[in-house]
Amino acid sequence: MSRRDEAPANGDAPAGDDAAAARPRDFVQSVERALAIIRAFGPQTPALTASEIATSTGLTRAAARRFLLTLVELGYVRSDGRLFSLTPRVLELGYAFLSSLSLPEVALPLLEQLVRESQESSEGAILDGDEIVYVVRVAGPAIMNATVPIGSRMPAAATALGRALLAGLPDEQLDAYLAQVTLRRFLPNTIVDRDALRAELLRVRAQGYALVDQELEEGLLAIAVPVCDRSGATVAAINLSTHVARRTVGEARELLLPALRRAAAGIEAGLTR
Repeated sequence: MSRRDEAPANGDAPAGDDAAAARPRDFVQSVERALAIIRAFGPQTPALTASEIATSTGLTRAAARRFLLTLVELGYVRSDGRLFSLTPRVLELGYAFLSSLSLPEVALPLLEQLVRESQESSEGAILDGDEIVYVVRVAGPAIMNATVPIGSRMPAAATALGRALLAGLPDEQLDAYLAQVTLRRFLPNTIVDRDALRAELLRVRAQGYALVDQELEEGLLAIAVPVCDRSGATVAAINLSTHVARRTVGEARELLLPALRRAAAGIEAGLTR
């Protein structure tokens, strides 16, 4: 294997790499590649070989191995000699962001009260590109078997939280999102038509809440409302999620929505103090 096939030691793009050449002058490709390796691990891929990492990230095996061994030395990755896996230290990368948010701290007691009143599960999320990121969660007594860890991501288009967030985007940002998003069908009810999604998001914007009935997960019914800052911009969303065997759509609107809106108002008041 030639040195040319390996990642440049200084982090610059290889010659002839048009995509890399279009990057800003100060772009450090080594950072991009190290983060790509960290993102290669997940619930279905908790431990990987250097070859599997190379295939996943597009690096050569030699380059992937160098990056992995560097991450091992820094304490973010561990290895048994063949398989590599992340260590708890990677949580520091996300904690720095989460700890800078006042939302989880303000929202948690209000969501705990909301869950006690409703006997359902509640989550709070923010929008990151085409996905939502869960930043706070309180499980209800009748929680479904699926868990949603803090930091988990879901497609915004197929979730009540995501639609509440997307509906709050300015028109030009919403147009840009709809122009490039890939809509995936999870269940028969999932909206996968861009025009239909636009119409649904405009309806969510007008009514002030989003309701998703078995579009992401079978049996899951969720209702969400936006959380706004002092200027009125949507900065987060909170929801209540239940099972269709426990609540009807009508009950979600009549019984869960008022309590959800009160919790959102309380969070907004806490964020603007």
